[in-house]
Amino acid sequence: MAYRRTTKMATRLAATRERIADAALSLVARGGYGAADVTAIAAEAGVSTGLLYRYFPSKADLFDEVFQRASQREIDACTAAASLPGNSRERLARVVETFARRALRGRRLAWALLAEPVDPLIEADRVRFREPYRAIFAGIIRRGIESGEVAPQDARTVAAGMVGAIAEALLGPLSEPPHPDDEDTLIATVTRLCVQSLGQKPESTIR
Repeated sequence: MAYRRTTKMATRLAATRERIADAALSLVARGGYGAADVTAIAAEAGVSTGLLYRYFPSKADLFDEVFQRASQREIDACTAAASLPGNSRERLARVVETFARRALRGRRLAWALLAEPVDPLIEADRVRFREPYRAIFAGIIRRGIESGEVAPQDARTVAAGMVGAIAEALLGPLSEPPHPDDEDTLIATVTRLCVQSLGQKPESTIR
């Protein structure tokens, strides 16, 4: 009986923690970290501020949870895009387009993840969470080299350059009001930039 009661309590505690984190993520997605104060988060989650602090010792800890969850969703979407069929350039283009379209569709959240001033804890996560994106691009490049589609090159360095270029290209548009007519042009330009950074196809593959 004691074991069942403990399990039920753990489930309930986990559900409450999840509700708080989801509420914080929803508010950050709508208005950024600045719009998500503890009182608003507690109200959104249907809990008291005192209870919120039992699950997250500080606002920074809660925002760090939000950042990690939101960032992982984007990484998962890009990983899925990279796994779809196609040659190296097609797969690379698909990943870049996936990232850019998702960022522009959820621009307030994307700005919060990429550039909004944050606690050092989250800033450290920003640095750490660039690695999965670099790994996705580097993996595509290496497989392209192995298949003869891409000329030999330092895959990790090129991948790091792509990640930096994508973020830098999107920061300006993300900080401005939406311009739907310009978004396709922006995405196409950033995608072309990344694909062209692979260099020309090896002569043996040019027909």
